[in-house]
Amino acid sequence: MINSIAGDERIRILVVDDHPLFRRGVVATLNAQPDMQVVGEASNGYEALERVRELVPDLILMDIQMPDCDGLEATRLIMDEMPYARIVMLTVSDDDQCLFEAIKAGAQGFLLKNLEPEDLAEMVWGVFRGEAPISRTTASRILREFGRQARGENISLADLSAREREVLGLVAQGLSNQEIAQSLTVSVHTVKNHLRNVLDKLHLENRVQAAVFAVRQGLIENQ
Repeated sequence: MINSIAGDERIRILVVDDHPLFRRGVVATLNAQPDMQVVGEASNGYEALERVRELVPDLILMDIQMPDCDGLEATRLIMDEMPYARIVMLTVSDDDQCLFEAIKAGAQGFLLKNLEPEDLAEMVWGVFRGEAPISRTTASRILREFGRQARGENISLADLSAREREVLGLVAQGLSNQEIAQSLTVSVHTVKNHLRNVLDKLHLENRVQAAVFAVRQGLIENQ
């Protein structure tokens, strides 16, 4: 893997899933990466909350369907206490409502369990870098739900500069910061600054919400 972080540090990951066989497979896949370490496991949402308090992982891979306390409720509980937490849902279901509820709860990613092991590792890295790629198809699915709820805030694309609108449009197309930088012939640092300004001006919290906003405003075509 070409990614690396400073020194000998590794991304510390908590894996939450009620199926031991699947959980151990995920653990083995991630521990095989030189820059990742699974520091803990949990089999339900309550256990996940306790492990997060104890271990303070860099990233949490969270199943949705679990006994006692499911992944959506666990995500809400964790984000209430630690709003800086990075949580990625890892599930067999691509149900629209689950997707929407996960994003509302604060999840920064939504992955299906049928992805390839190497793709899982790359997705983990993407979330760790603050890059949560989202396809236009997925954005449209979220759009259907967000469209039913007015934010109650008078914000529009007119609040953004021309370059900020360009960056927002590329984010909505699923491009990473590196890909956006290459497309616009600017540095990754410049892209991050533009994206930060976009989120601040539009009162949004993450790239997923930014992508959905772009679709709602017609910045990219709905699919």
